[in-house]
Amino acid sequence: MSFGDPNNPYGQQPQTPQGGQPGYGYPQQAPQGIPPQGGYAYPQGAPGMPGGFPGGPLTMPGGVKAARVMLWVIAGLQIIGIGVLFAAIALIEKLKEEPELQGNAQFEDMAKLGSGVLYGLIALAVVYMIASVVLAIQCGKGGNGARIGIIVYASLGIVLSLYPFFPLSLVHLVLLILVIVFVAKSDGSAWFNRQR
Repeated sequence: MSFGDPNNPYGQQPQTPQGGQPGYGYPQQAPQGIPPQGGYAYPQGAPGMPGGFPGGPLTMPGGVKAARVMLWVIAGLQIIGIGVLFAAIALIEKLKEEPELQGNAQFEDMAKLGSGVLYGLIALAVVYMIASVVLAIQCGKGGNGARIGIIVYASLGIVLSLYPFFPLSLVHLVLLILVIVFVAKSDGSAWFNRQR
């Protein structure tokens, strides 16, 4: 029998300053420079983290903050777009009152079609604006569903912004690409998947 062998489970155990054996009973005091742990091998939580288990960042990363601001900007652009569409409808109605265009069946058909398309675009812009506001609010709350919703929303927006109103849609397109990039980054993923 070798009592001095460190691999022998029945060998001599080192004594602590209190005279007991380490690792038994109540938690021992940590050596200097090492943060103390909670009782019975559970890590002690950081401030603001329940239960002591790591749950992701406590403050919103800069990329997610930027994505949230961009969602608010996109909502503002939608309001501007809605205003432009209503102005176009008002222009069509004003043209209908012109004496040289009254009674022109071809113009009246085009005006009805144009007004219908514009009202459809207004409805789409309102829905898109509401989605942008809701998702901007969800950035602060987190959750993987919010992250997926933002990515799907931005992807659909990219497809929709490829065709109409090119100068305004170019700004919209760049903002949506940046939203996807910031939300999909690792720190963005950690923020949305954190323990809440």
